[in-house]
Amino acid sequence: MIINAAAIQFNVKQGDVDANLAYVRAALPRVAAQGANLAVLPEMWSSGFSYKDLNELALRTAGIVDELLTLSRELKLVIVGSMPEPNGDKVFNTIYVVDNGSLCGVYRKIHLFSLLGEDRAFSGGDSWLLADTSIGKVGVIICYDLRFPELSRRLAVEGAQVICVPAQWPKPRQEHWRTLLRARAIENQLFVVSCNACGIIGKLDFFGMSMIINPKGEVLAESGESEGEIFAQLDMQTMIDWRAQIPCFNDRKPECY
Repeated sequence: MIINAAAIQFNVKQGDVDANLAYVRAALPRVAAQGANLAVLPEMWSSGFSYKDLNELALRTAGIVDELLTLSRELKLVIVGSMPEPNGDKVFNTIYVVDNGSLCGVYRKIHLFSLLGEDRAFSGGDSWLLADTSIGKVGVIICYDLRFPELSRRLAVEGAQVICVPAQWPKPRQEHWRTLLRARAIENQLFVVSCNACGIIGKLDFFGMSMIINPKGEVLAESGESEGEIFAQLDMQTMIDWRAQIPCFNDRKPECY
């Protein structure tokens, strides 16, 4: 199995669902035309972190998911990205994994970034997701989750072949972003497809730098700081061969730790 992965990096317009949706409507056919069968979008791509309007903006999400189901079927795509999901007086930051017209699963962000008040506006999730899709087993995490290696390791142990990472990761912590993404790929010997936002969003400056990384930690594709798409082929045989060469999973001693 070879996955043709794409990350769609763009400047998420805070609170402007129509503008963000228009961008994605145009970008998904573009990446599909270039052969992609996996497309990863940024974190909270439909609305951004417009805290004062989150509950209202979240009401748009069900309709957007329906549209993604249609687009994914027409374009033969697996689409991964997070949006606000209604939950009483708060919302979840939720990834919807859409696969060729079907909803394969949802993941609600577990680790909320308290430094920027996410814990006051969002409810935290309490379970991981490994989606069984037409392109293989896809694990998902969101932005700040990247700093908690236990979550990615659980996905790897359960059989993830690729981990997708939608994010809004701001300056000046871009070196943490690059290092942690490569670390998750190296330690779990799998592919990582990340998609960060770019440009000024609210009061924050986002550097982009979306990356696609192989199980050796080698960067297959990396964006700059402006809007655009990156692409890479994920050859599952290379993952199998690397795991045979460096048998970390066979040598694990989880009973000791």
